[in-house]
Amino acid sequence: MDHLDFPYHFDGRGRTAGTGDAAHVRDLIEQVLLTAPGERVMRPDFGSGLLQLVFEPNSAPVAAATQMLVQASLQQHLAHLLAVRQVRVDNIDGTLLVGIDYQLLRDGSEQQATVRLPGGGP
Repeated sequence: MDHLDFPYHFDGRGRTAGTGDAAHVRDLIEQVLLTAPGERVMRPDFGSGLLQLVFEPNSAPVAAATQMLVQASLQQHLAHLLAVRQVRVDNIDGTLLVGIDYQLLRDGSEQQATVRLPGGGP
């Protein structure tokens, strides 16, 4: 076990569940994107504000703004762990899908993450 798994839970042996580096970085991406700025007391700048865009109408300008928001947030908070290669934003059946292609700096491996947000405009 290199890191605590997120969200915190117990494994099959009744111990704190752990995870490796790649899954830990994936968990951190989710935390950055789903945390609103000001939500963490000692880190008021932490987060992305992505949840505020969930109910915006589906349009090209909103998709572009979301891509920039996600990329800037990940670079600001996780630049020491990963390099963002590409961010994709889709609104499918009322679900906002954010796909991120990134490279782990520790070992150079290419990874992908998808964050699903319910809601989204028509």
